[in-house]
Amino acid sequence: MSITERQKEILDSVIGEYIKLAQPVSSQLIEKKYDFGICPATIRIEMQKLTDKGFLFQPHTSAGRVPTDKGFRLFVDNLLEKELKSFEIGDGFDELTTSCFNKEIEDNIKFIQGLTKNLAHISGALALGYLEEENVFWKEGWEEILKEPEFGEKDFALNFAEFLENFENNIGNFEINSGIKIYIGKENPLKRAKDFTVITSRCHLPAGDEAILSLLGPKRMAYDTNIGLINSLTKLMEEL
Repeated sequence: MSITERQKEILDSVIGEYIKLAQPVSSQLIEKKYDFGICPATIRIEMQKLTDKGFLFQPHTSAGRVPTDKGFRLFVDNLLEKELKSFEIGDGFDELTTSCFNKEIEDNIKFIQGLTKNLAHISGALALGYLEEENVFWKEGWEEILKEPEFGEKDFALNFAEFLENFENNIGNFEINSGIKIYIGKENPLKRAKDFTVITSRCHLPAGDEAILSLLGPKRMAYDTNIGLINSLTKLMEEL
């Protein structure tokens, strides 16, 4: 089901605000913060159309809107169609490359450990590094991700822990290649995954062998930053 360019812009703004605020987004907020050149009534009508088409949903009658898996998917697909920028000095990417690529570059284990730690620090998500030759996972980022408001709910935290365990045990069920693969909510081929997103890619390590880098977290994650980060890392390692 197609949407207009204006509806796409409104959807992007709703998702952007939802990612920042972690709460339903009202038409009043969109009207106040964004200039679409249309009246408030038209913004409300367009948001209702996006709801009717399944890109947004309204948790309660008086609440604002929240993106659906379908809405997040359109948002992410639009990001992937763009030329993803490489991270530059000041974005944190330089810190990551300096600490990882200039140290222990001949040691795959130490390299992937350092890479995973820095990846978690910059992304704010839970980062997993998987060294296939050793069949070992490294996980970093618990302290930051547990600060996300979703983890204030006990069931959410328990489901995420189970989802993480299932991901590790069933990583072969994920189609992971040299390109970026993104699983949003129910797209994940695992149980209890409807609230989570995985961004993952296979990469070639400087000392040889292959690894899989993944970012896991709530669906409300910084997709533009995290997709750009994984994209830049995998491309850089291909060039080494």
